[in-house]
Amino acid sequence: MKPRILVVDDEESIREFLEIMLRKEGYEVTCADDGEMALDFLKKRSFDMIISDMQMPKVSGIELLKEAKTQYPDIVFLLITAFGTTETAVEAMKMGAYDYILKPFKIDEVRLNIANALHSKNLEFENRTLKKELNLENSFQNLVGNSDTMHRIFELVKRVSQTPTNVLITGESGTGKEVVAKAIHFNGPLKDKPFVTVNCGAIPESLMESEMFGHKKGSFTGAIVDKIGLFEYADSGTLFLDEVGELPLSIQVKLLRAIQERVVRKVGGTEDTKVEVRIIAATNRNLESMVKEGSFRQDLYYRLNVINIQTPALRERENDIPLLANFFLKKYNSKLFKNIQGISDQAMEMLKKYTYPGNVRELENIIERTVALEGGSTILPESLPPFVNTPSGRKMASSHEIEVTEEGLDLDKVIGQIEKELLIKAIHTSGGVKKRAARLLNITFRSMRYRVEKYGLGTFAEDEVDDESA
Repeated sequence: MKPRILVVDDEESIREFLEIMLRKEGYEVTCADDGEMALDFLKKRSFDMIISDMQMPKVSGIELLKEAKTQYPDIVFLLITAFGTTETAVEAMKMGAYDYILKPFKIDEVRLNIANALHSKNLEFENRTLKKELNLENSFQNLVGNSDTMHRIFELVKRVSQTPTNVLITGESGTGKEVVAKAIHFNGPLKDKPFVTVNCGAIPESLMESEMFGHKKGSFTGAIVDKIGLFEYADSGTLFLDEVGELPLSIQVKLLRAIQERVVRKVGGTEDTKVEVRIIAATNRNLESMVKEGSFRQDLYYRLNVINIQTPALRERENDIPLLANFFLKKYNSKLFKNIQGISDQAMEMLKKYTYPGNVRELENIIERTVALEGGSTILPESLPPFVNTPSGRKMASSHEIEVTEEGLDLDKVIGQIEKELLIKAIHTSGGVKKRAARLLNITFRSMRYRVEKYGLGTFAEDEVDDESA
């Protein structure tokens, strides 16, 4: 739906100017001659935003603000004011107004101010929606699994969520790192505070500092108004730094300062703003190797990696696939208004044997696609995408099941897969203690470390040093 905006001004020229500009921007616009008419409109329907002049006969902009916020606490309110009344406008912001616009105003400034205000409203709405979706009486509803690995993650989330400690979540793409981050946030005392996500790999380096810390008007070309950064949006809550390994070194320095000193400085600004933010970071890269290469700061790595949670690849938790598949079936039955009763045994076996290079995210996409296209009451093998049952998509057989046929095989790939599976089993058996896992495999710790990094199976704690006697 188009955002609905109520424009209130006793000057016809101002009303017409704003109405034309806002309609061109794609908004649904209603105009009122004065505050009384605006109050009548508010009784009949709701609006996303009110843009109101401050000085009006009968009902002033301040009085309209009070009444509008009483009826609709979430409504965004922008005041239009002359230079002589800016002090009153600042007081109005303390009463709940989002911002004020000075007369005479520039069209670009008004356009951006409105967009920022509505964006802020959307962020607040998304946070409230997340809180409802992740009702903590059923706090792990999106963390699905019955494997030992998942039970360890559940236990870690319960403990970590009660502290303000920074957390680094590592694992392959699609393994549910953001789901774990949300479970940590919405399980603890910060559950009613903001949860703000920033994808560090999706923002251009030239814009990253402004996005993270905000900017002052005039600090660079295009900075026509002050902007609040994501750190300030997340103040008193959690900032989730997804794909933190993609951050350029220039931003890593500023991020480290923000985390250590709990202050941010806007681009072009001279004053620090104090922020209290819990940091949860996630990456599919080996940050320890990046530290050695010099592409990731060691001091920042230690600040982020206070507690490490590693999300396992789906191929390592085959027994969880039926649980996840049925979870997604129920989700997309509801979302797509379907009533598919279940997944046949043969189709489930195919799902269990698939390798899932995209992990849990890929399984969800497969189930969503299948539910959308399924015309029957049960998901059958032929309902699944063809690639699920191709030889390249199926899991490598155990070593005693491998046969050399006329078609041949890739020996290095087979041996690598077997080596990786044995490493994973040893790490699980040792409870994640890699020195003990090395002993179980009768290899040195240095050799263990090389293999773990080779296959991207995790990172090493600070006290885990090379030990030829391991």
